[in-house]
Amino acid sequence: MADVEEIRTPIPFQGREALLIIAHDISDHKRTETILQDLSRRDGLTGLANRRHFDESLEREWKRALREKDQLSIIMCDIDFFKKFNDFYGHQSGDDCLRAVARVLERVLHRPLDVAARYGGEEFVVVLPGTDREGALAVAESIRSGIEALAIPHASSSAAPVVTISLGVAFLIPTPDGTAAEMLSAADQALYRAKEEGRNRVST
Repeated sequence: MADVEEIRTPIPFQGREALLIIAHDISDHKRTETILQDLSRRDGLTGLANRRHFDESLEREWKRALREKDQLSIIMCDIDFFKKFNDFYGHQSGDDCLRAVARVLERVLHRPLDVAARYGGEEFVVVLPGTDREGALAVAESIRSGIEALAIPHASSSAAPVVTISLGVAFLIPTPDGTAAEMLSAADQALYRAKEEGRNRVST
């Protein structure tokens, strides 16, 4: 069904007032608007959600979980020694690596409300609505093992001879005295622990 925009103008007609209706088919305009809106919420390199989309999704899911007293989980991910990878193999290989990691995230996440985003540089973040500790840890491990299984050579890594990723997981049922930012910070601290413990692992 076409999107139609109408302009209605009262006009005199044969001594009485009539209504002149001019209709425009704006379907193409609407389609273009939708495409541009989607692009503005996507990371140009990986095609994942961008930081803005992630922020909106996290805030929305936090409020929903708070209202419904439901569980919410976040996974923060960081490619191990990515700067060394870029320096050794070059930025084009670095971009290819980021895209490959993004494809693993897309493959692991199946539910419509799950969101994977590029958080910045070599960092990624995942929002898992309605997901408990065990579920979040299972998703995180699937991401970790999936990226290791890509077997992308990484001669400059002290974690493994291939590209790997470290992951921090936070999970809770939101309360009125908490914030989404605090939960994100908890996931970031868990990611720091994963790095401190040797990388290529999941920490909480």
